[in-house]
Amino acid sequence: MEIREVHKVELDTTTDKKPASSMKKWLRNLLKGLAIVVIAIVVFIAVVFFVDLFSSKSEQAKLLPYGQSVTVDGKYMNVSTHGEGEETIVLLPGYGTAAPALDFKPLIEQLSPFYKVVVIEPFGYGLSDLTDKERSTENIVSEIHDVLQSLQIDRYILMGHSISGIYGLDYVNKYPSEVSAFVGLDSSVPTLKEQKIGSSILGTLNLLKKTGFARLQLKIGDDPYAELPYDDQTKEQLKILIHKNIYNANQLNEAGNMYANFEAAEHLTFPKALPVMFFIQANHPVTDRWIPEHEKQIKDSVHGKMVLFEADHYLYRTHSTEIVENLRTFMEQVKQDK
Repeated sequence: MEIREVHKVELDTTTDKKPASSMKKWLRNLLKGLAIVVIAIVVFIAVVFFVDLFSSKSEQAKLLPYGQSVTVDGKYMNVSTHGEGEETIVLLPGYGTAAPALDFKPLIEQLSPFYKVVVIEPFGYGLSDLTDKERSTENIVSEIHDVLQSLQIDRYILMGHSISGIYGLDYVNKYPSEVSAFVGLDSSVPTLKEQKIGSSILGTLNLLKKTGFARLQLKIGDDPYAELPYDDQTKEQLKILIHKNIYNANQLNEAGNMYANFEAAEHLTFPKALPVMFFIQANHPVTDRWIPEHEKQIKDSVHGKMVLFEADHYLYRTHSTEIVENLRTFMEQVKQDK
């Protein structure tokens, strides 16, 4: 009888288990890492949101009121008046200027010894309320006129910065008997259109506002007033109002309407008999048509003049003395020619 030895063969499975075990461990670590990142992002967003919330409340308590409130369409529009001159100048801001009455301060200080200066802060600007009405040229111009009617101001020089060149062009054609002259401070020209701003961009800016990231954006950016001749209190108030008004509903709506507002003004020209004076930056950073297009606007004017400055877009902050000197000489010449 033959006896065979039976050897029990055991399969070595260790080589199969190790990769599977390592893979599971790697996945667990990856998920933990992702969870930590997600939690960190959520915490960061929460910190930004609550810092903005608490800072806004703190700043609101430090905000110093100025000017007077005028009722328009059931809302309050803020107006700041300076000087007691016989002639009145109505000052209108450029797009997004957080606090026009404070931002125009260097210019107001130079104008007020000679003119009565009225600074209008449109809805969504400065201390003015927000409105539900579209920020079309038609509505903006009508609201400005309503303010002046309420204040019983019926004869004035209209002076506007940037986008107010578009609103001002419409304004002088609608109320020609009230405006004695138009002065543009690097004012916009209808033929040089702004690009359309899509709803996705506006939605993103609105989200930045609501989450508090707009404040963070301002924090890491440059302070536009740091090197300018504003006193410390004014700089502090400007900063508070920048935080308050940046990307608010009215300013976003105005941005969304900007292309249409430019198009609506394309066919408009300044009345031939209306004195028009432009203060323009000599070297525009984007277009070489800036000076020629302004020249076209005054080519048919009986009294038209353009003064160039080596300055940026906010030239009234640094060249207010020269602006007032040139304006007074220009208006005196206009009176002599009549």
